[in-house]
Amino acid sequence: MVTPFTYSPSRAFAPSRNLTPTKFAATSKNSGKLDRFIPNRTASNLDIASYTVGEAENYSAASPAKEYRKQLAASLGTEPSSRVLAFKQKAPAPPEGHVSGCASLYAAGAGGAKPRRAARAVPQQPERILDAPELMDDYYLNLLDWGSSNTVAVALNQSVYLWSASSGACEELLRCGEGDYVSSVAWAADGRHVAVGLSSSAVQVWDAERRRPLRALAGHSARVGALAWNGHTLSTGSRDASIACHDVRVRAATTAVLRGHEGEVCGLRWSPSGAQLASGGNDNVLNVWDAAAAGAAPGAAPAHRLTAHRAAVKALAWCPFQGNLLASGGGTADGSIKFWNTHTGALVNSVDTGSQVCALAWSRHEREILSSHGFAQNQLCLWKYPTMAKVAEMTGHTSRVLHLATSPDGATVCSAAADETLRFWRCFGDAAPAAPAAAKATAGLSSSLLRSVNVR
Repeated sequence: MVTPFTYSPSRAFAPSRNLTPTKFAATSKNSGKLDRFIPNRTASNLDIASYTVGEAENYSAASPAKEYRKQLAASLGTEPSSRVLAFKQKAPAPPEGHVSGCASLYAAGAGGAKPRRAARAVPQQPERILDAPELMDDYYLNLLDWGSSNTVAVALNQSVYLWSASSGACEELLRCGEGDYVSSVAWAADGRHVAVGLSSSAVQVWDAERRRPLRALAGHSARVGALAWNGHTLSTGSRDASIACHDVRVRAATTAVLRGHEGEVCGLRWSPSGAQLASGGNDNVLNVWDAAAAGAAPGAAPAHRLTAHRAAVKALAWCPFQGNLLASGGGTADGSIKFWNTHTGALVNSVDTGSQVCALAWSRHEREILSSHGFAQNQLCLWKYPTMAKVAEMTGHTSRVLHLATSPDGATVCSAAADETLRFWRCFGDAAPAAPAAAKATAGLSSSLLRSVNVR
């Protein structure tokens, strides 16, 4: 005997009609094991349910949303089923002569945005070319400088010449004795005094306005190839591997002697703040000296001794917008430009130029640095800092470009090369608009710059 709703392989399900689901669940031996539940619809009124569903459909057909769509379509002159908005690739052109009233609304919010700066064009040709006969082809000398009085000082063998960029006049400042030659020149910040280093180890300070010497400084035993001013202090670097610091106001001028190189000192630069002195030598070493420590203790060691270069370090340049950033360039076997944090001595960046780096000059108006090179292209390269992307490359010299000097307004750079020419490049651009008083003061200098020059 098989009880109702009990599974039997030989018999299909045959529910009993006299058992409700509740009674079935209570009496079934397989309670909890079944996979279906069939409700009892004896209490359901299907007629009422059908009527309720029909009323809902009628209400939906006559809903306020549908009525609104009908009225909107009628006012637009379209069918209720047509689409008012559609996506297209291009908006239709407005009617001829149509002026949108929203133009001023959207233009009002754009008034505070800064205009995008146009790309600056860097001239590829020099503005002027001057002859520089007998300019010595010696990598370790510093024979060019541009003073704040807008006068270029250049050493040509035994003589120093002053060329005025304002008037174009050229005069000989001095001529040294037989067997001697000028190995370095440097303007003081006042634009009136110029220091001259000689191959005989002597250093002279001249009054450029009166064309007369003021004093001679001693302290070296070999030629003086590097000079750097820091206020009234003149630092001199020599082939005897020493650096002497002189206070030109006092009788006993030598205040300190720094010894940190094993070869000729060929690069020397004071930081803009005057707190640190950078020196580069033929021993491939770059030293950074603290001014206070070097002056206080005789025989003081440099604050940082940097040995990353693989050739002589002559090209040095302090960053004008970051006081502790120093750029240095290596000779032929190195060919790199390196950037240093002089507070910590850390190497910030390095780029391989592929050729001898002879000189470096920062722009005062842009975050750019200019480098001059030797074999094989003898070019000048303008780099964007800190990406070191090459902005421009200027060629024209036929031999290595040994020296760079920047004009007082910071827009023009003079390059001196072993091909015995001086070339003037307006590669740094103009400064931002100055105040009216300052603009009036510099108008004469900038307008007359390089106007009266005899072109070669």
